[in-house]
Amino acid sequence: MTRVGERRRSASSERTSDLPSKKPAGRGPDLAKRPVDPPASIDRAKIEKAVRLILEAIGEDPDREGLSNTPARVARMYEEVFGGLVGRTHPRLGTYFSEKHDEIVVVKDISFHSMCEHHLLPFFGRAHVAYLPDGRILGISKLARVVEAFARRPQVQERLTGEVADTIDKLVTPAGVAVVMEATHTCMTIRGVKKPGSLVITSAMRGTFKTDAASRSEVMSLITRSSGGFT
Repeated sequence: MTRVGERRRSASSERTSDLPSKKPAGRGPDLAKRPVDPPASIDRAKIEKAVRLILEAIGEDPDREGLSNTPARVARMYEEVFGGLVGRTHPRLGTYFSEKHDEIVVVKDISFHSMCEHHLLPFFGRAHVAYLPDGRILGISKLARVVEAFARRPQVQERLTGEVADTIDKLVTPAGVAVVMEATHTCMTIRGVKKPGSLVITSAMRGTFKTDAASRSEVMSLITRSSGGFT
């Protein structure tokens, strides 16, 4: 495997003017991109009223036995699946550790589920997150937490992939970040074109993984190798 240490130092020096200064452990810039302030909590009562209206609109009786508790169930479900909108606009990554490790770190097969913002139907799959440390490493579970935080919002997969990459890039300031996501979208499989088995793959590269072809090739080989490629 090609060693990336020298390429890392070169790419890191080229990016110095674009990177924020190193932050104390567990702190970073505000990454809010949403046009509204995050809610303090999900309004379950309002969701219940909306679900009753939907049931009435499709010709159902929201008070019949099988549906009487459906509005409350849906409200609790939405509180869970959209929990990433509540409170902080970006996840707290916790403590960094100083470590002279200049090789790629990859966390593969992070399962996730999110909700397509166009039809409010779920999409789900796996995320693969890699970064090239530049003097600091992060607890590996935190990489999965970043995926989880941004997935629990109304999303499109393209933006979700970029938000995960940008968060790690800006808060950890590594030499490079690579995020690859593969997902099945029920808005494509159960409605519209109805193509079950289709898979959407998106990627976001930052730093040396974007600017250096050899580094990009190496990280992609690590992501695809042990599982024999994408699903």
